[in-house]
Amino acid sequence: MTPSEREPPGAPSNEGLREPGVGAPLPRPGRSFQRSAWLVLTAALVVAGVWILWDFLAALAWATIFAIATWPVYRRFCARLSVGSEVGAPLAFTVLVGLVFIVPAAFLAVQVGHEALALARLAAEVEKSGINAPDWLGRLPFGGYLTQWWQANLADPNAAAMLLGRLDKGVIIEWTRTVGTQLLRRSTVLVFTLLTLFFLYRDGTSVTRQLTAFADRVFGPAGERLGAHIVTAVRGTVNGLVLVGMGEGALLGIAYAAFGLPRPALLGAFTGVFAMIPFGAPLVFGIGTLLLLAQSKLVSAIALFAFGSAVVFVADHFIRPVLIGSAVRLPFLWVLLGILGGLEGFGLVGLFLGPAVMAALIALWREWAEAPPERR
Repeated sequence: MTPSEREPPGAPSNEGLREPGVGAPLPRPGRSFQRSAWLVLTAALVVAGVWILWDFLAALAWATIFAIATWPVYRRFCARLSVGSEVGAPLAFTVLVGLVFIVPAAFLAVQVGHEALALARLAAEVEKSGINAPDWLGRLPFGGYLTQWWQANLADPNAAAMLLGRLDKGVIIEWTRTVGTQLLRRSTVLVFTLLTLFFLYRDGTSVTRQLTAFADRVFGPAGERLGAHIVTAVRGTVNGLVLVGMGEGALLGIAYAAFGLPRPALLGAFTGVFAMIPFGAPLVFGIGTLLLLAQSKLVSAIALFAFGSAVVFVADHFIRPVLIGSAVRLPFLWVLLGILGGLEGFGLVGLFLGPAVMAALIALWREWAEAPPERR
C-alpha cells in the first residue's frame, strides 16, 4: 500500500515540510528557540523605539512626572467638572497645569536668558573701557580690600581684559549665541509635554491597568508593589521639592519686598527654583543680604539672613523629610543622595527621578530582606 493510500482523505500533506529529495520532514523550532527569538525581537524593537523617541524623552519624562504628581487632584477635578471627562476634563486640567507650573518656568528661563545677554554685554564693555569700583563696595565687610582689588583688576581696561580673558566665558558666549535655538527647543519640549500630559490624563486609567497587569505578569505580586513605591516616591518628591520650594520662594519674596530689595518678585521666583535643590535657596537670599549691606542697611540684612535661614531650616529638616521620606519609609539621607545624584546624572528631571530610583532600590532590598527564606 502506498503512503497516499494509507493517509485518510483530507489529511494535511507534509510535502511543504520535505526537502527536495529527502523523505523526512524538517524539524520545527523548539519552544526555547522561539522564546529566544521573541526576546531578541522585543529588545530590537525597544532599542529602535528609544532611538526614534530620543529627542522627546525629556518631554515624556516631564509629562509622566506631572501626571503622577497631580493624578489625585485631577480625579477630584473630574468629579466636580460639569463637562464630559473624555476630552473636556483632560484638556481643561492640562491647560491649568501649564498655567500654574510650566508657563512660569518658561518665563523664568526667558528672564535668565535676558540676564545672560546683559552679562555678556557688560563683560565686553569692561574689556574695552574698564569699570570703576562702585561706592557701596567699600561699605561691605572687607570693603577696603575689595575696592583695591577692583581698582587693580577691573578699573584698568588692560588688566580687565587680561582677567576676563583668563575666565571661561564659553558658557555665556554659547548661551548668547544660541539663545534663540534654545528657546525654540524648550518651546518644543513644552508643547510635547503638554500634549503627552493631555493623553495621560485622558487614558490614565487604562494605562495604569495595563502597566499593573504587565508588572504582575513579568515580576509577580512584587512588581505591583514596586510600582506603587515608585509612584508614591515621585508624588512625594514633587510635593516636597516643588510645593515646598514655591512656598519658600513666596515667603522670601515677601521678605525681599519688605526689606526694599529691587525686583522682589523675580528674586522670589529664583529663590523658589533654587529652593528645589538642597542648599540652593541660601545662594539667593545671601546675595540679597549682600545687597542690603551694600546699601548700609545692616539691620535689614541681618533680619533677611535670619528669616531666610529659619525658613530653609524648617523646610529642609521638618517639612521635606515628612513629605518625601515618610511616604515610602525612605531615610532622608537617601532622599538627599537621590536628589543630588539625579540632578548630576539627568539634569533637572533627575530631581524627581533620583528619589524614585532610590525608593525602588530600598523597596527591592526590603522585599528580599523581609521575605521568608523559601521565597528568596
